[in-house]
Amino acid sequence: MMKVAIIMGSNSDYPIMKETEIILEKFNISYDTKVMSAHRTPELVIEFSKEAQNNGYGVIIAAAGGAAHLAGVIASSTILPVIGVPIKAKTLDGIDSLLSTVQMPSGVPVACVGINQALNAGLLAIQMLGISNSTIAKELMAYKLALIEKVKNMKLEK
Repeated sequence: MMKVAIIMGSNSDYPIMKETEIILEKFNISYDTKVMSAHRTPELVIEFSKEAQNNGYGVIIAAAGGAAHLAGVIASSTILPVIGVPIKAKTLDGIDSLLSTVQMPSGVPVACVGINQALNAGLLAIQMLGISNSTIAKELMAYKLALIEKVKNMKLEK
């Protein structure tokens, strides 16, 4: 089964991206978590991106804050789907990260989840892998049905 790469621009992004690891583990999806910077280690990012498919990855999740170019740089060097997680930085409440991640030029797509939405990035990666894996697809259906039941059973606090 293909694995997921979780790439962060800084180790300070890890407390948020831990949610991605947790949901991937819940679905028994293998992953590797690495720190690489689009600005401080661009050669390393490009090298990783070019070899990601050959190294068994099926999806790459890239998280960065501020001038969040990591997902775009990765997407420019691979045909694998890339999911960007804009990280809320100290300024602009993460809007800068969101716009840097989502506003990609034609031909270099990056799927983008909300600011700090690492769980959704993990789920989106699982959904992508589930397209060609019936076991994952069944587990996703069970997960979705459990969400429905949770909502149905919610009690309104007065």
